Amino acid sequence: MSIPGSRGVSHGLDTDYCRIFAAAVPGDVAKVRFVATTTQQRFTALRSGEVDFLARATTWIVSRDTSVGLVFAGINLYDGQDFLVKRSLGVKSGKELDGATICVLPCTTSEQNLQDWFRSNGLEFAPVVIEDANTILQTFEAGRCDVLSNDMTDLTGYRSSLGSRQDDYVLLPEIISKEPLGPLVRQGDWRWFTIIKWVHFALVEAEDLGVTAATVEQSKQSKNPEIRRLLGLEGEFGKTIGLDPAWAAQAVAAVGNYGEIWERNQASLGV
Repeated sequence: MSIPGSRGVSHGLDTDYCRIFAAAVPGDVAKVRFVATTTQQRFTALRSGEVDFLARATTWIVSRDTSVGLVFAGINLYDGQDFLVKRSLGVKSGKELDGATICVLPCTTSEQNLQDWFRSNGLEFAPVVIEDANTILQTFEAGRCDVLSNDMTDLTGYRSSLGSRQDDYVLLPEIISKEPLGPLVRQGDWRWFTIIKWVHFALVEAEDLGVTAATVEQSKQSKNPEIRRLLGLEGEFGKTIGLDPAWAAQAVAAVGNYGEIWERNQASLGV
């Protein structure tokens, strides 16, 4: 969802979403400042105003819409929690994990999902809770826990990053949860909420209409009224949310439609 790249440029579905909002609002994809957070710090950073919105593989659950004081602007990916084990363990199913030690990140839905799934299957496990994402991977590789459990996209990306060693690890067949993920903002910040929500919808609409990063300019010649409204050539979509008429065109031209973002970041992992 967000991986540091060369020359300090991160890539991933969530980082692309951050760039899209920058392209739509100030009109410059480069005008985005990434703030790294942990699973424990992420909500504090948003509530305090350190960040304007959060795009960090965060699951939409009721407590985050209520007691945490935040609000989700949409769902950009449906995920599910899985188990990753070393092939050498010979484990074929999660139901063979009775008594296993499991590495998991704190302050995530993953902790509760593990408790629920093991309890419903009459099994026990010992959690190894580690806050830092890099440390938890090192702990797992070192054998200090039998299992690494997280969202399937994260586990698939991690396994893929191992290159020639990826066949030493196996994803088990059980998907133990449904994880609707998406960007969120502070409750009360309704203008920013509206902008993020409709930029997301515009990306999906652009894919449906066949408007891509490479064809935005060509699409401006279209006689299709839906395409013309999307690109700001007709109607007042931009005016109603306080943006330039070309906000959607700028976003798609800079980063692509939803399908392009998916193909670039998720499809290559086999997710």
